[in-house]
Amino acid sequence: MRILIKNIVATVAWMVVTSPAFGQKTFQEMEVITVNEQVTTVVTADEPIRFVDISTDKVAGDQPMKNVIRLKPKIAGADGDILGIVTIMTERYRVQYGLVYTTRISEAVTDKEIQQIEMQPYHNPAVSLSTEDMYKYARRIWNSPARFRDVSSRGNRLRMRLNNIYACGEYFFIDFSIRNYTNIRFDIDEIRMKLSDKKIAKATNSQTIELKPEMVLEKAMSFRSGYRNVLAVKKLTFPGDKVLAIEVTEKQISGRTIQINIDYEDVLSADSFHDGLLEMD
Repeated sequence: MRILIKNIVATVAWMVVTSPAFGQKTFQEMEVITVNEQVTTVVTADEPIRFVDISTDKVAGDQPMKNVIRLKPKIAGADGDILGIVTIMTERYRVQYGLVYTTRISEAVTDKEIQQIEMQPYHNPAVSLSTEDMYKYARRIWNSPARFRDVSSRGNRLRMRLNNIYACGEYFFIDFSIRNYTNIRFDIDEIRMKLSDKKIAKATNSQTIELKPEMVLEKAMSFRSGYRNVLAVKKLTFPGDKVLAIEVTEKQISGRTIQINIDYEDVLSADSFHDGLLEMD
């Protein structure tokens, strides 16, 4: 993903006004990263990066991963040349680094991890729930007893059932499990969420809307007897002729598939819509 190269004056001004931890800072007070056109500098954050601004066209940058950016000068310079400033904003903090050119490759920074002391905390209005908090909530839900008993499906000697639905902020957390009654390991190929028609008439075309989970708690991709996971999805409403489907498919050649359909009535009447479980320590 290409990083925005121009200055975003409005964004910087907003940060000055709304962040109590942010004070005016000169270049001399910033942490400095030494760079060279023959070296790629990798900057790593401990949470997803939401915005990056490079104040110069002398430095190229991209974002290969959610929490990683790469920087590299486009041309050579002289020792000590100030190339510009890079501003990095995550879900809960921001940092700024001065970019200074060095002719000595051995002095160029190749790997930079953002340190706690460098972080300027601020409230990002685009983030109602941080990724870290999302995982904390999901782990608590994963460890909670199942409240749903009658939303399930069977097939291929597998049983999939809905355990819980929780609401927190603008997200639904959907907790489900699968029981494998065979001795054959289930190797997960894909977990999909979608809105599908309850009934498909032969004379009409069905419409399926794919939904992308904001978070998937369990990263294991195979299981022999039991499996449980929690998915977070942004809150949504859907008509009564639709169902929220969670489908788990197996890798070929076996290619088993199991799916549960969740009616909107189940979402609305969920006993687990309360804040008790989600209170943080």
